[in-house]
Amino acid sequence: MLVLGIETSCDESGVALYHTGRGLLAHALHSQVAMHAEYGGVVPELASRDHIRRVLPLTRKVLAEAGCQISDIDAIAYTQGPGLAGALLVGASIAAALGFALNVPTLGVHHLEGHLLAPLLEANPPEFPFVALLVSGGHSQLMRVSGIGAYETLGETLDDAAGEAFDKTAKLLGLGYPGGPALSKLAETGQPGRFKLPRPMLHSGDLNFSFSGLKTAVLTLVNNQPSDPQTIADIARAFQDAIVEVLAAKAVAALAATRMTRLVVAGGVGANRQLREGLSARAAKRGFRVYYPKLEFCTDNGAMIAFAGAMRLQHGAGERGGAFTVTPRWPLEQIAPML
Repeated sequence: MLVLGIETSCDESGVALYHTGRGLLAHALHSQVAMHAEYGGVVPELASRDHIRRVLPLTRKVLAEAGCQISDIDAIAYTQGPGLAGALLVGASIAAALGFALNVPTLGVHHLEGHLLAPLLEANPPEFPFVALLVSGGHSQLMRVSGIGAYETLGETLDDAAGEAFDKTAKLLGLGYPGGPALSKLAETGQPGRFKLPRPMLHSGDLNFSFSGLKTAVLTLVNNQPSDPQTIADIARAFQDAIVEVLAAKAVAALAATRMTRLVVAGGVGANRQLREGLSARAAKRGFRVYYPKLEFCTDNGAMIAFAGAMRLQHGAGERGGAFTVTPRWPLEQIAPML
């Protein structure tokens, strides 16, 4: 089965072709970062309009790279939610129109399920069950993953998501948009230990997170320190050290609570080098395995949607006829389990 995947949940247009027998054949991504940087954040209407311009050219591109014709497509998966309503509608409507024209089934995919399953695209994928640490701009969760569609929330953020905290802290440090990657890069030049920031909820006794207090502590530090480049780098390092310690400690605690030995890291913050190093060091010491998607699959992408859709389509999901829906707010636990 050849599945076309379309991702348009926010500010990245992703398209991919996944074959259930041959694996990922091709994928392409267009990021809107440069367009939104002028405004300091994502402008939903501009995001939607740009998706309209990008999805069909990206589809033609992946078809050409895979050596396929549009008539070869057996099914289409698109991001149904969560995300920006207008952006989601672009991908959903294009998927529905193509599905109707080709007379093939279409399937709406949960964006977070795509992230959770992205490591299964690797050469040595994790086996079920596993604990997943999902950390991105909009979500920070620890999940028990027993199988495709079988997800249980173990802990989640009570305020800012990890990626959101990175972006907001970067703005406090004058690093512009998008701030998370810039802060991580700057932190590599920072002096460890010069500043000590709090580790919110590190010893809370549960698996939840809170990062808004950490952001406030950075603001206090910025207001009371000189703004020379080295000081800014040292503050960035202190912030990253704090957030990585909390994420890693909670992930290890989740493994202990579930008695599992496999940890999957997914989402944009999963690309953070210090987080990967911290988790890998703990894994080597405590005897568990950590699985990461390739860096290109940490951010939003069509490959994860094509793969997640293919897994569900193989079990009879999907519909024909051009109908579609989007779900901007959609808790992961509400998606249908695999039959």
